[in-house]
Amino acid sequence: MHPIVKPALRRGWRDLDTVQFGMTPAHAMVLGPVDTATGGFLELLDGTRGMPLLREQGRRMGLSDGHVDALVDRLAGSGLLDDTTGGGPAADALREKKEVVDRLRPDLASLSLVARRPGGAAGRLAARRRLRVQVRGAGRVGVVLASLLAGAGVGEVEVRDLGRVEPWDVAPGGLPVESVGERREDAARRAVRRAAPDRPPRAPAGGRGTEGTLGLSLVVLAPRDGLGVHAPDPASAEDLIVSGTPHLYAGVVEATGVVGPLVLPGDTGCAGCLDRRRADRDPAWPRLVAQWRSGRQRRVASCDLALAAAVAGLAASHALAFLDGDPAAVAGVRREASLPGCEWRTTPVRAHPACPCGTARKTNGERTPEDGGAHETMAGRQPHAAQLAGTWRAHV
Repeated sequence: MHPIVKPALRRGWRDLDTVQFGMTPAHAMVLGPVDTATGGFLELLDGTRGMPLLREQGRRMGLSDGHVDALVDRLAGSGLLDDTTGGGPAADALREKKEVVDRLRPDLASLSLVARRPGGAAGRLAARRRLRVQVRGAGRVGVVLASLLAGAGVGEVEVRDLGRVEPWDVAPGGLPVESVGERREDAARRAVRRAAPDRPPRAPAGGRGTEGTLGLSLVVLAPRDGLGVHAPDPASAEDLIVSGTPHLYAGVVEATGVVGPLVLPGDTGCAGCLDRRRADRDPAWPRLVAQWRSGRQRRVASCDLALAAAVAGLAASHALAFLDGDPAAVAGVRREASLPGCEWRTTPVRAHPACPCGTARKTNGERTPEDGGAHETMAGRQPHAAQLAGTWRAHV
C-alpha cells in the first residue's frame, strides 16, 4: 500500500490543531486534535511511499510504528486515504496506459470521493472498461448520454436507432452537423468512438452478444419521441423484463426532462407498473395514451439543447452509479424538471399487483414509500455546513 490523502479534497486548518479535508458537506471531514508531529506526518501521505518507509520516517519524527499504523488505519477507515498502487490487476493494467489515465483523471478523482476504501476508485474505473451498455435512441439525449458513458470509461457503448440523422438531431457532444443524412446508428457509433479514451479490452469468448440483451450490464431507453419516456410502452421493454436486464429511461417531452425509473426486473416497478398506477388514478389515461400513440403527424419534439444536456448528464450520472455498484437514486423513481424553472421533482414508481412483471408479488409486505415522502431534493438530504465539524469529527 502507498497511501495518499485523497487529492480531490482541499485541505484547510480550522485552528492550530484541527484540520478540515474537503469543502462540501457531502464529503468533507474534520480531523483533530492533531499534534505537530502528526500534522507533519500527514504531508508524507502523498502516494510515493510504502508503509515500511512511512514507519521509518515516522520514527525520525518521534512517532512509533504503532502510532503510524493506527493513524493510517483510522484515516483509511474514515475514507480519507487512497492507495496509488491499489485496485487489483485490472487497475495496474490501466495505470500502464498513461494517456488513457490522463483523460480519466477527473473521473478517478470523483470516484475517490465515493469509493471509500483505498484503491477503490482505480478498481471501479478499471471495472468500467469490461462493461457493455446499450442506448436505444440516437437523438439529442441518447447520443450525448452514450458519449458521456464512453468518455467516463465504460468499455463498450452501443447506440441503436432507425432512420437517418435530421438537422434537429444535431447537438454539442452528440451528433455533429456533418452527420445529417447519414444512418443514425453509424453516426452515433462514430460519436461514441470519438468520446472514448481508448478501445475496450477484448472480452472473453462468449462474454458478449451482438444481438438481444446477452452480456448487457444496462440498457438506457432514450427515445427521440418524448412520448416514449413520458408514457413508456411496456412492450418496448418486454425483452428486458424477460431477460432480467436493468434498464433506465431518459428523455425530454414538451419541455420537461425525465430521468427514471431505473428498472431492476423483479425488484422495482417497471413501465407496466407505471402505466397501471396511472390508469388507477385517472380512468381516462388509457384512452389518452391510445390516441397519443396512434398519431401519425410528423412533428419536431420540443427538446431544447440545454434541457437535453441536463437530462443526458443526470441520466449518465445515475447510470454510472449503478454500474459502479452504488445504490442508484432513480431505482424505482422518476425525476422530472420542466422549463423555465427546471426544478427536479421526484415521484415513486411503485410495483403494481396486476403487472405481469410480478414485482409486487415478490415484494409483497415490504414497506413502500408514499408519494408525499418521495418529493425530496438531494440537497435536503445533506448535512448543513454548520453541522460539518460535529458530524464528521474524527479523533486520532
